[in-house]
Amino acid sequence: MCRTFRWLATAVAGITVAGAVACTSHAAPTAPTAATATGKAAGPCGTTTTAPTYRHVIWIWFENHDIMGSSSAPYFNSIASKCGVATNYHNVTHPSLPNYVAATSGIASLEPFYSDCSPSNECSSSAPSIFGQGETWKVYEESMSSNCDPSNSGDYAVRHNPPAYYPALTTCSANDVPYPQLATDLASNALPAFSFITPNLIDDMHDGTIAQGDAWLSRNLPTILASPEYTSGSTAVFVTFDEGNDDGQTGENCVANTSDSSCHVLTIVISPSTAAGSTSATMFSHYSLLATTEQLLGLPALGRAASAATMTAAFNL
Repeated sequence: MCRTFRWLATAVAGITVAGAVACTSHAAPTAPTAATATGKAAGPCGTTTTAPTYRHVIWIWFENHDIMGSSSAPYFNSIASKCGVATNYHNVTHPSLPNYVAATSGIASLEPFYSDCSPSNECSSSAPSIFGQGETWKVYEESMSSNCDPSNSGDYAVRHNPPAYYPALTTCSANDVPYPQLATDLASNALPAFSFITPNLIDDMHDGTIAQGDAWLSRNLPTILASPEYTSGSTAVFVTFDEGNDDGQTGENCVANTSDSSCHVLTIVISPSTAAGSTSATMFSHYSLLATTEQLLGLPALGRAASAATMTAAFNL
């Protein structure tokens, strides 16, 4: 069942979206809420009421901020109001690195990564990851100087680059690339099935401001949304954060924690079949993001993703 509100202020998420549609996870798809006279949505979402077969999934990860409703993030708020928002979405733990590993492998034993360590024999995982499930993939890392770089340099942080932590992943050197390659791949219609995008330490808000992260998204997301891969109706985009903020405790169990703000993150769902202004208060997590992506791409669920709630029904994917 869905109910439409003139103003929806979700206490858990803290974001206010005009004309939002609140749905349970099993709700039937709703018609777009921002439509033109032709029946097409005015923004990038809700251009169709029938979920297509998605052939491309893109993740864009930011860092350590609860920006929901922030006046410093007008572009985030704008795209949230035009697409879908998971209002009860949780990171897995603290600090950064274990979230990147959990989201891409589904593993629950994250202790080796609690120090935000650089890749090593002790700081790595032999678990399978979404990067090795048989689909085409690339990671696009802003400010990384060479492919699959295992060392911090300037505004590049390897702890925000998950493929480097899977030593059995033999294709990291080919597919984990500096960010400018994304523009080339979009222009040549060569986007892989799965893409993971990490802005640098300034643009992902780790060392920069909310306004700087908002400006980065406003410069870069439109290029993705104008690409043939998106306009053809074959691409879904998820924008999320590793943690709600960096005030949480190392190793904290955040997946079902509804009381600690450091465990809640803004997650925006952008797809042609996601109704504009739709929200879901279902409890999701980074494991849900992995499960949803694997479901969309026809991949087997890894680790905790096998039991995590998916976002496909809630956002008509």
